[in-house]
Amino acid sequence: MNTEISLKLIKASLKSRVNSYAPYSGIHVGAALLCSNGKIYKGSNIECASFSLTICAERAAFSKAITEGELNFEAIAISSNQEDYIFPCGACRQFMIEFAEDLTVVLVKSEKEYKTFNIKKLLPNNFSIKQKK
Repeated sequence: MNTEISLKLIKASLKSRVNSYAPYSGIHVGAALLCSNGKIYKGSNIECASFSLTICAERAAFSKAITEGELNFEAIAISSNQEDYIFPCGACRQFMIEFAEDLTVVLVKSEKEYKTFNIKKLLPNNFSIKQKK
């Protein structure tokens, strides 16, 4: 992933936080998902009083892309209003690896401060469809 695309993805992630609905935790998360064709889909976390119904920004971005027919993903940038990097939860990690086993995950503090991981590093020994065969 080149620097120009990285910056565009990071900016989209930071911008998508604005639409976050987080009245319970106060943690506003934005995600921007890069498809192989160059399209970017944004997602924001949406909390619910019944916490198990909360939708994470990462799964929101993936769901938007998948419902538009996208199935080839390269990278996702994730940002929050917290001081430190925010890592995707376990459910999001499993969801993301289901659709992109070599996904680049960019954790964002700011346009100039970010870390990059491969999804396999964040979810080693993951459960996948390959195990079912």
